[in-house]
Amino acid sequence: MKVKYLGILLFAILAFYGCDDNTGTLGMSMLPDSDGISATTTTFDVTTKSIRAENVYAKTSTGYIGKFIDADPKGFGSYEASFLAELYCTENFTFPEVYKESADGKSGTGTMVKDEVEKVQLVVYYSSWFGDSLTACRMSAYELNDKWLQARKDPEKYRYTHIEAEEYHEQQPLGRKAYTAYDTSVPDSVRNATDSNGNSLYYPNITFPLDKEFGNKILKMNREHKDYFANSEEFINHVFKGVYLKPDYNTGNILYVDRVDLQMQFKFHYVDSLGVKLTKKITDKDGEAGTDSVYLATATVFASTKEVIQANKFDNSDKELLEAKIKETGWSYLKSPAGIFTEATLPYKDISEKLATDTLNSVKLTFTNYAQENNNKYEFSMSTPETVLLLRKKDMDTFFVNNELANNVTSFVATHNSVETNQYTFKNIARLVSTCINEKKAAKQKAKEAAGVSWDEAAWEAEWSREGGEGADWDKVVLIPVVVTYDTNSTNPSIISIQHDLKPTYAKLKGGDPAYGGNNLQIEVTYTSFNK
Repeated sequence: MKVKYLGILLFAILAFYGCDDNTGTLGMSMLPDSDGISATTTTFDVTTKSIRAENVYAKTSTGYIGKFIDADPKGFGSYEASFLAELYCTENFTFPEVYKESADGKSGTGTMVKDEVEKVQLVVYYSSWFGDSLTACRMSAYELNDKWLQARKDPEKYRYTHIEAEEYHEQQPLGRKAYTAYDTSVPDSVRNATDSNGNSLYYPNITFPLDKEFGNKILKMNREHKDYFANSEEFINHVFKGVYLKPDYNTGNILYVDRVDLQMQFKFHYVDSLGVKLTKKITDKDGEAGTDSVYLATATVFASTKEVIQANKFDNSDKELLEAKIKETGWSYLKSPAGIFTEATLPYKDISEKLATDTLNSVKLTFTNYAQENNNKYEFSMSTPETVLLLRKKDMDTFFVNNELANNVTSFVATHNSVETNQYTFKNIARLVSTCINEKKAAKQKAKEAAGVSWDEAAWEAEWSREGGEGADWDKVVLIPVVVTYDTNSTNPSIISIQHDLKPTYAKLKGGDPAYGGNNLQIEVTYTSFNK
């Protein structure tokens, strides 16, 4: 090939298009030296629509609890969030022993004053919330039942947001507690307290005082059945199955729960290095020299962690309203949690036919959302999803179940540009286009070779693309609100997890069905042609 044409090609690819290293080639593999090269950008139509996302895979370490009603009468109605959590037990866990003095009084073993619990409580810690921080709400805590022990063996029964949580807990609550997301009873001196490194010492929480007998029962089991505390599995199966937390009064906010702790308080002796009880020091007029020195200590004995199951349940109560939103044809929606996704039909067939002898360099796809006019009109409006995932519709379930990451071939992430364009922009999905086009070509060629002289292309196309067929969703991609976690310990942070966004968010996207008032989106394709 002539040097001047090489120069043109290099300039066209590097200067104008910033193409992917692996551009998709739809056409020729051998190029005559006499050919010239021209670069072109064209557009194709993309249609979109809203689809229901009722049950989504919800493996997450965050628990969501509360009720919220969209204040906009044309909005998404109300929904309720609740969750269940198992508690982690360290291997071969044992409680401290009761103090026992030696016969000569010169040493001793154990530290507990008596073999009983002074206080037991369930503490729900949360770092943030959505909605009205001062609305008075109430939640109830229930112990999980034997049905849960069976359900936990099948991830299909608890990893999705439609979990039948009401079947898995006892009828009588462990406790109920009224709260506001922002606890005004906490003084500023406590709320703003920090340690020597400047880290906050205050952690917003809701505390359920529990019956002492509940704690004493666990203590007694630990004394008599050490094997029940060998690990978390044994603990869950024999001691405490877990807890279900649900809102039971008022609406207005959703708490984002980080952790649930079962804490116990015991009374201990102060002892010296030999285990001898120390005498009480006189610190005021009521001090009595010579009596034992004791103290109370509260510890988190069992807590929800990533090693045990936590499952969220979301219930969109106004399903008819949600369905009405989905049926709107002049645009599409994104709504989380477990609400609405946007489906887009990409013009692979048109691209393949028009660019059959050309080289695909880059493909740009942009979703623009309408400004949320109600942000100022209605208090506590839902925000726009910050990050979205674009992937093939046929992969939308397995992607999350298999903990996959965006590979920039069949799955991509984009962040909302809220400052300049109000858009989610996927700068180059050329690999996706090439992969899908080549996938259909390969399937057709295989079928053609198998059919031989009886090959009927029209019949194959109809069978391949029918509902439920291999190619039914061949040209479909889905836009999903997600939360992306990065490895912040690396100098070049990389994605380490992608999960469904379970916070209240929504976006109204331009597009829809042109036959019913919508407008096609445009996919921007840049390609190179070789002309004599």
